[in-house]
Amino acid sequence: MKRTVFIIAALALALAGAAHAAPTFEEVRAAYRSSDAELLDRHGEPIQSLRIDMAVRRLPWVALNDISPALPAAVLQAEDQRFYQHDGVDWNAAAQAAWDNLFRTRPRGASTITMQLAALLDPALQPVAKGRSWGQKWDQVKAARELDAQWSKRQIMEVYLNMVTYRGELQGVGAAARGMFGKAPSGLDLSESVILASLLRGPSAGQKVVSQRACGLARELRLPSTCDEIQLRIVVAMGRPQLAANLPPAPQVAQQLLTRSGQSVRSTLDAGLQRYAQNVLRQQLAALQGRNVNDGAVIVLDNASGEILAYVGNAGGGEVDGVAALRQAGSTLKPFLYELALERKQLTAASLMDDTAIDISTPSGMYIPQNYDKNFKGYVSVRTSLASSLNVPAVRTLVMTGMERFHERLRAVGLSSLTQPAEYYGYSLALGSAEVSLLELANAYRTLANGGMYGAVTLAPKTAAVPASRVLDARASFIIGDILADRAARSVTFGLKNELATTFWAAVKTGTSKDMRDNWCVGYTDRYTVGVWVGNFDGQSMWDVSGVSGAAPVWRDVMDYLNRGQISHAPKPPAGVLRQQIAYQPALEAARNEWFIAGTESPVIALAQDQHRAPKILYPGDSAIIALDPDIPDAIQRVFFQAQGGQGLQWKLDGVALGQAATSYSWRPTPGQHQLALVDNDDKPVATASFQVRGGSL
Repeated sequence: MKRTVFIIAALALALAGAAHAAPTFEEVRAAYRSSDAELLDRHGEPIQSLRIDMAVRRLPWVALNDISPALPAAVLQAEDQRFYQHDGVDWNAAAQAAWDNLFRTRPRGASTITMQLAALLDPALQPVAKGRSWGQKWDQVKAARELDAQWSKRQIMEVYLNMVTYRGELQGVGAAARGMFGKAPSGLDLSESVILASLLRGPSAGQKVVSQRACGLARELRLPSTCDEIQLRIVVAMGRPQLAANLPPAPQVAQQLLTRSGQSVRSTLDAGLQRYAQNVLRQQLAALQGRNVNDGAVIVLDNASGEILAYVGNAGGGEVDGVAALRQAGSTLKPFLYELALERKQLTAASLMDDTAIDISTPSGMYIPQNYDKNFKGYVSVRTSLASSLNVPAVRTLVMTGMERFHERLRAVGLSSLTQPAEYYGYSLALGSAEVSLLELANAYRTLANGGMYGAVTLAPKTAAVPASRVLDARASFIIGDILADRAARSVTFGLKNELATTFWAAVKTGTSKDMRDNWCVGYTDRYTVGVWVGNFDGQSMWDVSGVSGAAPVWRDVMDYLNRGQISHAPKPPAGVLRQQIAYQPALEAARNEWFIAGTESPVIALAQDQHRAPKILYPGDSAIIALDPDIPDAIQRVFFQAQGGQGLQWKLDGVALGQAATSYSWRPTPGQHQLALVDNDDKPVATASFQVRGGSL
């Protein structure tokens, strides 16, 4: 023993004059890289982390003052009890270890915390499969003394706790505390600290070995916890799932912007708005679960800059990006169709549109559009047609403007997903048969908000304004915005009280795709554009969900949040737009003030005599056969009788009066042959149709 001590002392004297340049504490701290990259909002607030380095799990650096004092105390007791007395090497412990290694079958080490840190900082000092060579041990001793000479003890402890591996891939106190106990390092208690300290000698040790070490260390520190309590906490800690962050508010944005571990990137997102939009979406989806609505997405744009203020790819923080996914647009494309017709002066907001049955011959057969409510309104203005989202007038407008021209216009406002020629979509393009992304659709509405000026959106803060280009007529864009903000014109379909009726100026449009797979609400104020989509990522149909009941509540809540401090005001009319009092002859709509592109105005909108059409039954047609759906209970099945020119007439079925024919009539079908008639005030039939109902319960 004395000879061994003499050898160790000689080594210490030989090293006394050695002085090499060790890395500084600041250099080590600056070189540290979290395995994650961090996404910041526009104000510098962290909102999302993304793991980049898959070899190890490290979280951001933790200062010693932010670590519970219990952990350094437990680590010192387990690893280096004379840490504050030695100069980086505990020569007494080294001598005892050397003696024990000569005469005991189970050798022991004498590496101090400083020596372990030296090996962590220099890969050349780390042991290989057969352990460290004598040369490595010599270099490790020198490096430890150099660190101790240049660093404070607190700095050594701080770096050690941040760089040592505790368990599996968990490196550093931040990852260990979060991964094993689900808390920050400042919250570690005595028992948790003992467990972490017991892992340092063998991060891959089994529960039995860790329990033995932790129980022994707890006794040495005279902790009040029993060994059974500590063992239970070890079982729980080691059984926790892989380290996971809190519900991520912007994972899709993080994946787009974060590329390097340790990276911090500032985005255009607003953390408060991002969290609010996500929470509102989650609450609405929870309310709609009974209608088979499981997924959704929200986007918020700054009209002036194009900066993305909120980007909620889905409600649950998963990988599917509902903002970028392609879905059928539904009626959300109609504003651009009417803008085109107004711009070309083919229509005005006051023009009368024929909302009656239409069938168009196409190469694939007859195309027969219907309105959402299965009802026809007769002659209505363009304002009413767009605001109330009537389908037949939109198809008639597309016939007027031409499919190719409308297709080009949609591409011009940024809907890049319309890669097929116009003929591929056919006349259903007016009703949104094309697939678009929420991001591009919202930016197209932002183009309307900006008076027809198109500009790209961005997630990166701009250092200089990006020039915009004109793609829409400013006058027509203004009129379209005025129509989309008109709750009275919207009331024909949606009523006066709904989620679209904000207390401030806002232009908004809803849309629902075929078979109720996609539900949209997109609109803008003077400063912001908000787009919302709800549906199912797997393409399942929703059950009885409209734009007003599905996406609109989320849109309204987000818009209210954005306008809580500064209320939106209607835009000023551009040059070349004028407002004029108009009247209809006959009085199909009430007299009102209407906006016109200069040169298209007219004080009287008269319906030509040849446009008055004879009353007829539109549905069901004569000799029609109606088959009842066996999957729908008989009690809720309905057939809607529809007429042209039904004002002043009544429905009569099998000789029984039903009601006024000015609107459609909802009838519960019964199997058999039926005779339907339109009758006048003298009970004389002016139109009849014979039809048959098959199926159902007899």
